[in-house]
Amino acid sequence: MSVRDLIPWGRNNGNQVSSLLRDDDRDPFLSLHREVNRLFDDVFRGFGSGLPSFGNASSLGGGWPSVEISDTDKEIKVTAEVPGLEEKDIEVLLNDGVLTLKGEKHSESEDKDRRFSERYYGRFERRIPFGVKVKEDQVDATFKNGILTITLPKTEEAQSQVKRIAIKS
Repeated sequence: MSVRDLIPWGRNNGNQVSSLLRDDDRDPFLSLHREVNRLFDDVFRGFGSGLPSFGNASSLGGGWPSVEISDTDKEIKVTAEVPGLEEKDIEVLLNDGVLTLKGEKHSESEDKDRRFSERYYGRFERRIPFGVKVKEDQVDATFKNGILTITLPKTEEAQSQVKRIAIKS
């Protein structure tokens, strides 16, 4: 098996697929349209992270690390997946209602040994804004098995601003 077989876009899945691709490539307008769409997708994919989109992890799907945010009446809980990292590799900051996750993921091997990789390494920064005030002195962060969990208790003022709206049928 060659390394080229491991790359998803390098495989031929039958003559029909490859002939369709060649027909599209013959039309310069379709080819230009596809390339312009790809460029816009690459640029706009990196806007949520505060980092440029070319060559960093944020261009891989909206931001890294992947996060899950839950919001209850009393607290906001942010869970981030950071596999392959340790506590010392991550920095958590809270400033003016914006939670910032920073860190760096290092490669385990040197580049000269690598023939193909879908993994990514390097610095990351993810900013998550909150629309409510939290008790900054009571924020708690835990790290276990590559999962970072940050609990941000809401202030009494923020808790009282929650208004339930009845849904009518």
